[in-house]
Amino acid sequence: MIEFLSKKLDWIDVHYVFYILNDLSLLYIIIPFFVLELIRYTYLKKLSKNLILDSVANILTFGGFFLIEIILGLLAITKVYFWVYDNFSLPHLELNWITIITCILLADFAYYWEHRMMHRIGIGWATHTVHHSSEHFNMSVAYRFGPLDAIMPILFSLPIVILGYDPILVLLCEVFVQVFQTLLHTEIIGKLTKPIEFIFNTPSHHRVHHGSNRQYWDKNYAGILIIWDRILGTFEPEVEKVRYGISEPLNSTNPIKVFFHGISRLFRKLKKVNGFKNKFLVCIKPPDWMPNK
Repeated sequence: MIEFLSKKLDWIDVHYVFYILNDLSLLYIIIPFFVLELIRYTYLKKLSKNLILDSVANILTFGGFFLIEIILGLLAITKVYFWVYDNFSLPHLELNWITIITCILLADFAYYWEHRMMHRIGIGWATHTVHHSSEHFNMSVAYRFGPLDAIMPILFSLPIVILGYDPILVLLCEVFVQVFQTLLHTEIIGKLTKPIEFIFNTPSHHRVHHGSNRQYWDKNYAGILIIWDRILGTFEPEVEKVRYGISEPLNSTNPIKVFFHGISRLFRKLKKVNGFKNKFLVCIKPPDWMPNK
């Protein structure tokens, strides 16, 4: 087994595996599942104009996010990541199943902290609130991104690159974690068996994360493994029925308003605050922080 896991792999084969797991999942899992969700909404008589427009807005915000990510990706991956990889990393690791598996685990752990930061600092929440602002919960919501959502992960990915992991492998593993997250955005699947619910993030755990119920705020940040939340004290089980959305409802399906409402709210908040220091603290303190008058 050790010999198999440590055997050097060809990049072509690795790219193909991740192509199937990451890219093609849209065709063989995500779109079919979303169609199934629409059928369910129709059966339950919940298929409304608001839900359809909300789903359209979700896809359009993904388009804006994707354009930004492409620009930043070309800059960060080809320049910053590889510059760090070539100049500051530990000895480069060979491509094998051990490095792939450990890279996925590290990307998942980095995602936990990145996700937690997005909730707990003002500038992070200003962009991530877009993802939480939908009052619905289905596969399309997984594609609801804010304008800065492609920037934050860079801070948490670079340490993995410094450890000697190839930047392209790091990127592929990060996308894999995101694809896993996508599959959690559904109400169709209830709670799974206890061993799975204990170790892995599940639709039940992620419904909690999207809840506007007070006890569900800032819980279940995990990507693939829910054990990070259990260990670090941010786990909350799904007990009370989840109400989706944010504490200050958006009440709009306009994709432009959806995409920029978090940033707009941050700017309005900054205008109310006096002094550069306080404005800076608004950006790095928790989203509900305001200076004492």
